[in-house]
Amino acid sequence: MPLLRKTPLAIALALGLTLPIAASAETLLVAFAGSMGNVMDLHLGPAFAKSHHVEYHGEGQGAYALARLIAGRQIRPDVFVSITPGPIEVLQKAGMVKTAYPVASTQMVIAYSPNSPFAKDFAAGKPWYRVLQMPGVTFGRTDPKTDPQGQNIIFTMQLAERYYHQPGLVQKILGPIENPQQIFTEMSLLARLKSGELAASSGYLSAVKSLHLPYVKLPVEINLSDPAYKASWYDKAGFKINIDGKEKTVTPQPLVFYAAVPKDAPNPKLGMEFIKFLQSPEGQKMFHDDGYSAPKGSPLN
Repeated sequence: MPLLRKTPLAIALALGLTLPIAASAETLLVAFAGSMGNVMDLHLGPAFAKSHHVEYHGEGQGAYALARLIAGRQIRPDVFVSITPGPIEVLQKAGMVKTAYPVASTQMVIAYSPNSPFAKDFAAGKPWYRVLQMPGVTFGRTDPKTDPQGQNIIFTMQLAERYYHQPGLVQKILGPIENPQQIFTEMSLLARLKSGELAASSGYLSAVKSLHLPYVKLPVEINLSDPAYKASWYDKAGFKINIDGKEKTVTPQPLVFYAAVPKDAPNPKLGMEFIKFLQSPEGQKMFHDDGYSAPKGSPLN
């Protein structure tokens, strides 16, 4: 299963190590937000490799973690694909990326396991936030320090508290911002859900649909999908978190996927060709078939 593969980068990150990974002249190395594992490794990557007669190699992890590795020149991918502008901004501040291009978009959902005893409650249409508070429900999410999705589920819960008029909802469902009982790596989160180890989890609609998992769709006011709701709703959310020893206030950003070629990419021309492929009708169809929506907004400069 792609979400459980043990790539060199995945092993290195798990051990707290780094590797001098670089692509060869015949290899395209793509570092991408971990939720994109299926569409990248099963569809986009192989299709591009076949049409361009190159070898594709993909590395999926939390987008912020990857951005910091790239900024520190500890990995050298030809293309970096991020969810939300945040990780791209890390690289722009480091002088590693000039322009990032929108290639797809998605929205937050609550995914649930078909093998959980609580599946019938979700399927029956009971309010998802009440099901998540039932005794015995196990909920999973990713690390807000390293992964945008880990931050996005907190924003979603904050907005849900406001939207459904449920004071204290965030604390009742998530507990503390950094709750080790709920936090898993992005690569394993949905795999644990699919196996039934978790009853429910945060999820992007794109990743959840590609794995054929059941889910609860959320109102646009809380699913972070539409930039038109940024000022009126999304900007109401935010929290403080300690990252690299510094307290930082984080706020929601649109759930758009951006692709960029780092300045030290071994094969920048090939990397740009891959981005154009992601934007092409063929690439967009693959995104659509895997549950992604069309890209939104303008390039990030």
